[in-house]
Amino acid sequence: MKNFEFFEPTTLAEASRLFAQEHTLLLAGGTDIVIGMKALTETPQSVISLQKIPGLAGITTESDGSISVGAMAKVREVELSADIQQHHTALAEGAAEIGSIQIRNLATIGGNIAHASPAADTVAGLLVADAQVDIASADGERSVPIDELFTGPGQTVLAPGEIITRFRLPAPASGSHYIKHKIREVMDLAFIGVAASVSLDNGVITNARIGLAAVAPTPIRATEAENLLNGNELTPELLAQAGEAAAAGASPISDLRCSAEHRSEMVDVLTRRTVQTAVDRA
Repeated sequence: MKNFEFFEPTTLAEASRLFAQEHTLLLAGGTDIVIGMKALTETPQSVISLQKIPGLAGITTESDGSISVGAMAKVREVELSADIQQHHTALAEGAAEIGSIQIRNLATIGGNIAHASPAADTVAGLLVADAQVDIASADGERSVPIDELFTGPGQTVLAPGEIITRFRLPAPASGSHYIKHKIREVMDLAFIGVAASVSLDNGVITNARIGLAAVAPTPIRATEAENLLNGNELTPELLAQAGEAAAAGASPISDLRCSAEHRSEMVDVLTRRTVQTAVDRA
């Protein structure tokens, strides 16, 4: 690990000004950047800790049923939150898939998302929750939908100095589910991650959302599959069509973990499973 300057700002404005400089990294939980710095794939001149900035942690349920998740909330907190488990089950299930319990007690949801891995385990759950991402800098604040945050592997719309502060989850759908396709039982990156959420009205799907991870340069929504489901009762035929549409909308690659063909096939299979379970839970 190369030498670096270490800063512990106490305000977002101060952190933003430091982060706007070149060759800087933010330290939230540290489970990604510390590994990179030890391996010398990350060689920052300065590291800026967010630990002493108030208001970035915690999970709060608002009076309108929406949930506010601080960017510094630990992944383990997201996993165990009773309100997230009940109302945004796919997100809790995704959080539970990250590393080991020790890792989840250190890692933050903000760091998991800001790292911008297409295979991040919390991202599919945030996509189907229709989360809004609050962003702050020394110049002010703004909010973007989660499905507009990513621009490529490891890349986001964040400008220099901008910091993710919070995720806002609107009043939830009726049921949701997340499945991670992997080899080992624990501590593997996702070959594919699929989440689905649905709202029902007398058995008719009124709001279907399907989020896909690790099958495109960025996490994506399977909008064609969603459109097929919305306004209809779930049948085996409709479920098969939705799975095929989700697979058609993906653009997976082959790598050391999995072939593109297998990823495409499993998008179809896992979309059917997640949608069916989300409807059953609803």
